This record gives sequence, structure tokens and C-alpha cells, in this order.
Amino acid sequence: MNFGKVLTAMVTPFDENLNVDYHQVKVLARHLADNGSEGIVIAGTTGEAPTLTNEEKLELFKTVKSEVGDRVKVLAGTGSNNTAASIELTQEAAKVGVDAIMLVAPYYNKPSQRGLYHHFSTLAKSVKETPVMLYNVPGRTSCNMLPETVSDLAKIDNIVSVKESSGDMDQATAIRKLVGSDFTIYSGDDSLTLPLMSLGACGVVSVAAHIAGNEIQKMVSAFQAGNVAEALEWQLKLFDVFKGMFITSSPVPVKTALNLQGIEVGGTRAPLVPPTADEVSQIQRIVATLKQ
Repeated sequence: MNFGKVLTAMVTPFDENLNVDYHQVKVLARHLADNGSEGIVIAGTTGEAPTLTNEEKLELFKTVKSEVGDRVKVLAGTGSNNTAASIELTQEAAKVGVDAIMLVAPYYNKPSQRGLYHHFSTLAKSVKETPVMLYNVPGRTSCNMLPETVSDLAKIDNIVSVKESSGDMDQATAIRKLVGSDFTIYSGDDSLTLPLMSLGACGVVSVAAHIAGNEIQKMVSAFQAGNVAEALEWQLKLFDVFKGMFITSSPVPVKTALNLQGIEVGGTRAPLVPPTADEVSQIQRIVATLKQ
């Protein structure tokens, strides 16, 4: 299943008391839908999922689906390192009517490949009518889901996609070689989108698309149209933006960039802390490059 070329892993707007600001959730969702995003992933790492309650997550799913669900695909991040708890949240998200579920590889408890298969297959079978995107991000989970495991999981009817964030080009190649053509691969790293598309990825689940969604859409569309030189021009132009969104713990930089652009998303919940003055200056320069 193809959810579009450019999906955004949406930040969670907070008010001055760090409560979820659902009005600004609607504003941000519209901004993304108006500026290059064909899908929105809610309550992922960029959405500060570890600090959100299940009640907040479900309200976020409902709010975004209601606001822009007729314009973009809405994917709910419901994965965790607790299979039973993930099943409960996943089933509740499916009842909301989201377009798909995104499930991150379990973190901290470091399951085996057999354990990963059991975890993901059990979750997928708990919501048989809802498509599932796997999310492999070993840099955050200390658990790398191998291509063979992805291939085995792809045989389950509603597991249709993977967000691949290992940073390993050989691994991405192996996944593409092993899975069927109807199984989609998305880059989970903005700066690696173009290289991964040359290996069969269909697009990106992006952080930078919060502020450069139209430009990323042009890069991806150029590559898909066979205009490789044009796509490379966009990659080079956007490279500092891609890297700049990770000069400190994400989503601190991208929230700062949005606030600087007048899209109020507030701060981050602890243990994340506000950017330093130097980091704000760097982000200001990065945002300015988009206007050049």
C-alpha cells in the first residue's frame, strides 16, 4: 500500500503549561496538508510519544482524522515495548478510523528476531482490517529488525509497509529484494530519502516536511519522474535543513523552527529541554535558507 510520497511525522503542539493544545493540532494538521504532506503520522518519536498518555494519543488521532482525514492519510503510532498494551491502544486507534497503524520495534527489552515476529504479527492480527506500517529505528530502540524478518512479516495481509531508519543501504536493498512489489518502503531519515529511493523506496516519513514539505515533494516527484539531476539539486539545497533538524534531540529543533515561522507548537516535555541560544541561532539560519 502506498500512503503517498511525503508523510510527516507530526510534532505534538503543547500550550504554555505543556498540555496538548488541540486547537493548534488542527492548525498544524492543516498546515501540513496544505504544504506537501500526503500523510501524517501521529504520536511517533517526533510527536513525543513516550510522554503522551493513551488518552492524549487517542484524542490526537480523532482530532487530526476529523480535521484533515479527507485530504491526507492519517497513521497512528501505537507501538511500544509492551505487546499487550500496544494491542489495546492499536485496537482503540482502529476504532477511531485511522487509515493505518505505525508500529515501532520494541525498545529497551531487545527482543530476538523471533520475538519481533511474534510481537508484530500478534499486533497486526488484532486489527486485521487496518493496514500496518512497521518502523525499524535501531538507533533509538537498540533493536534492528533484519530484512528476513520484514519479509516474513510482509506475508501477513495487513502488514503493507516499513519505515526503514537503520541508515544501512545494504539492509534497505535486501528488504526490497525480499519483499513483493506491493510492499512499500519509506525512508525514515530525510537526508537518506533520495539514496533510498534509488533502492526502491517510494518516499519518506519526514521531520523536515514540517517546514519544507513542498520542497521535499518536488525532490521526490522529480526523482519518480526520472529527473535525477533535478532531484539531486533539491537534495543539495535541502541537506542543511535535513541535518539541522537534528542538531539536538528531536523534536526540539523542528518545534523551534515552527515557532520561529509563527506556527505555535510550544515547547517539549521533560526529559527534553529547550534549545540553547546558540542552537536557536543555528535553527534561525537554517529556516532562512528556505527563503533563498
